[in-house]
Amino acid sequence: MLSNQKALNLLGLSLRAGQLVMGEGLVIKAIQQEKAKLVLVATDASQATQAKFAAKGDTYSVPVLNAFTKEAMSQALGRPRTIIAVVDQGFAKRLIALLNTQGA
Repeated sequence: MLSNQKALNLLGLSLRAGQLVMGEGLVIKAIQQEKAKLVLVATDASQATQAKFAAKGDTYSVPVLNAFTKEAMSQALGRPRTIIAVVDQGFAKRLIALLNTQGA
């Protein structure tokens, strides 16, 4: 199985475990409250959205990755999503490791 698919499967598992925050406003709040351990922004999100979350990530020392399209994220989560935050350190570390092995 490709690392990309494993990462998407892990996102689905994270959702079922209640370890994801979804939606722009809730993700920003999670970053500011230092609950977010990793933020994923869709690769096809607008430039403004990508820049906004990159800046928030820098300010609060939260890794922000652009690894999946909106469609891939939405399929993995079963609902349309552009921005998600992982709030569990274990899930975040595993996702980062999987995404780094695929060259993202």
